[in-house]
Amino acid sequence: MRRRLVVRGPRPAREVWRDYAEPARWSRWSPQVRDVRTPGPVLATVLATGLAGTVHGPAGLRVPFVVTAVDAAAWTWSWDVRAAGAGLRLEHGVRALGAPGDAAAGCLTWLVLDGPAPVVLGYSPAARAALRRLVGG
Repeated sequence: MRRRLVVRGPRPAREVWRDYAEPARWSRWSPQVRDVRTPGPVLATVLATGLAGTVHGPAGLRVPFVVTAVDAAAWTWSWDVRAAGAGLRLEHGVRALGAPGDAAAGCLTWLVLDGPAPVVLGYSPAARAALRRLVGG
């Protein structure tokens, strides 16, 4: 199943992209992410194709991931995760709203979830809430 979520908010797109691009920031805006572990120090880690690690969630849940694509100029990225034997592909993007350079116009972010229907449907509400926090909506 494939589902697209889109959320708008007042934060500038550049700031939202920075919160995506630095895995150490994920727990600041995504309540289901308690910690991120990567082979190197996560504080020095930025998104790059091939980056692998583990997202630590509530109740001891550990979800391995690998980043499959990053386009920093277009503010898009995707990753694959595996949880409870099910795979899920997540594609993210950010777009500034308003005229170029108008940070006050805010941004929108999107997430495309692609995987088994029960996983996509079950994760969608938490993902939407996290995206709202990310954009300040």
